[in-house]
Amino acid sequence: MIAAGIDLGGTKIEAQLFDESWSAIGHKRIATPKTYDALVQAVADQIAWTEAQSGHALPVGIGAAGLVNPKTGLALTANLCASGQPFSKDIAKAAGRPVTYVNDCRALALSEAVFGAGRGHRTVMSLILGTGIGGGIAVDGVLFDGPSMTGGEFGHTSAPAHLVAANGLPIVTCGCGRDGCAETYIAGPGLERLAKTLTGADLTTQEIASQKTGDMHRVWTLWCDLVADLLRNLTLTVDPDVFIIGGGLSQIDGVIADLSDALHRARIGDFAVPDLLLAQGGETSGARGAAYAAIQEAA
Repeated sequence: MIAAGIDLGGTKIEAQLFDESWSAIGHKRIATPKTYDALVQAVADQIAWTEAQSGHALPVGIGAAGLVNPKTGLALTANLCASGQPFSKDIAKAAGRPVTYVNDCRALALSEAVFGAGRGHRTVMSLILGTGIGGGIAVDGVLFDGPSMTGGEFGHTSAPAHLVAANGLPIVTCGCGRDGCAETYIAGPGLERLAKTLTGADLTTQEIASQKTGDMHRVWTLWCDLVADLLRNLTLTVDPDVFIIGGGLSQIDGVIADLSDALHRARIGDFAVPDLLLAQGGETSGARGAAYAAIQEAA
């Protein structure tokens, strides 16, 4: 065994063990506690399990939603009872050892860049389309981080005014506290909001997807155009080799082709746009990326 990764989410905490070929060779899943002290202890217990399985202390990376403020060390999370707490420090204290803490979207970007769909490309960006929107940037197999540690919070960039105005979309207050974030239109709840606004129908994302070539064609096309505008802005800013698309909405049949078509419509002139590729790592991708980040940090 070479390293361990922990996928920390709102419903489960899953520890994964990886061998020298970076294949997952063991895992343990437990439910995510609903109180802070129990949450810290649960993560520490998962770390202890990885050490018991390997017989020694492995580099351990934790991939979790949310952010840790590098100035204060305090967490900001939407689906964990850890906001305002020195979460990563408390985990290390409870485990009695250092750990690497990585945003889950950044962990997926690293995993896909090194082991998955982005392998062989220099600059890889991930875009996770799920209940929320996030992503990450990996360059030469290393996560690109800045001093604020907020790079990758793509969902909290502003939605395109021309599409919002042309379609009479409501301006929605985002969970981050700002109005009009892209996430409020292109995350899963945002797609459902588009359907409600344009058609008056209360539909789930699955129902919208099943009707995307029929009654929901206008809704689906607008959603693709909104996502493509975000991809266009990211291309103009970073110009990556590829985008890796992950998250629950990435599993909709035909989504990569539809988003690629929309990105070509949104591009400047006839300049090239990056390829869009579906994330390959499945359920182990985030944990593998966190584990790999731990190896890099220990080097």
